[in-house]
Amino acid sequence: MREVFRRLITGVLYVLLLLSAVFLSSDAFDFLFMVFGLACLYEYKRLVLLRGYYIFIAYLGLWWVFIYLTRDVILIRLLLMLTLVVNITLMAWLYSKRKNPFTNLQKFLVGLFYIGGGCIFLTMIPYKDDVFAKYLITGIFILIWVNDSFAYLVGKTIGKHKLFPSVSPKKTIEGTLGGMVFAIAASALLGYLTPVLHTWEWVVLGLVLVGMGTYGDLIESRLKRAAGIKDSGAILPGHGGMLDRLDSLVFAAPFAYLTLLILSYVS
Repeated sequence: MREVFRRLITGVLYVLLLLSAVFLSSDAFDFLFMVFGLACLYEYKRLVLLRGYYIFIAYLGLWWVFIYLTRDVILIRLLLMLTLVVNITLMAWLYSKRKNPFTNLQKFLVGLFYIGGGCIFLTMIPYKDDVFAKYLITGIFILIWVNDSFAYLVGKTIGKHKLFPSVSPKKTIEGTLGGMVFAIAASALLGYLTPVLHTWEWVVLGLVLVGMGTYGDLIESRLKRAAGIKDSGAILPGHGGMLDRLDSLVFAAPFAYLTLLILSYVS
């Protein structure tokens, strides 16, 4: 009971912090995810045993260029392509039997684009013609939270068949499908409540977030299993590290950005 209470308090404070940043200002939101990205990179460095601080410098440089200096379409598309290539490579690695195939250079590039690129595109998503669409990013947070919460609850209640036992023994097929069903229902509700996207567009975005978010969770689980540790960190009592909390969101963000690009929302 004590652990459940700790998880609940931490979760509530985390949600309040995110929503406060979203509704305070776009600068507050940008700054918060820049800091979150640094925390995730620190935990990632520990997981893969990457030495030095070059990745932090590269991440901050990338952040500064793409968040504050440029809106060049070609450069943004290039960053999106590199981020997606790295993420798809990680998806392929998930099915590989090799424990840790990454060289130091590969660890650097994976961290920079998987985490750095993910945080950058998450921060880019709310902008349309330089207007900050707070309800769009809030809706994305809600869909990820609904999926994660109901995947856990359904899996805990009726889950019997393991989804990926070699990587995440507790994750079940029933839980994954349950999270998806509730997330799609939440997508339809968002379409009714918010004018940002049409209902069918929310549903498409929800499917992408659920699918890629599940992969993000499994990939981080495999990184932890390769490192032989349970949590990426201990910054969030009852929840582990920042990467444990953001793995689904960070991995799904560039795919969500691509989806919105196809739907002609982002520029």
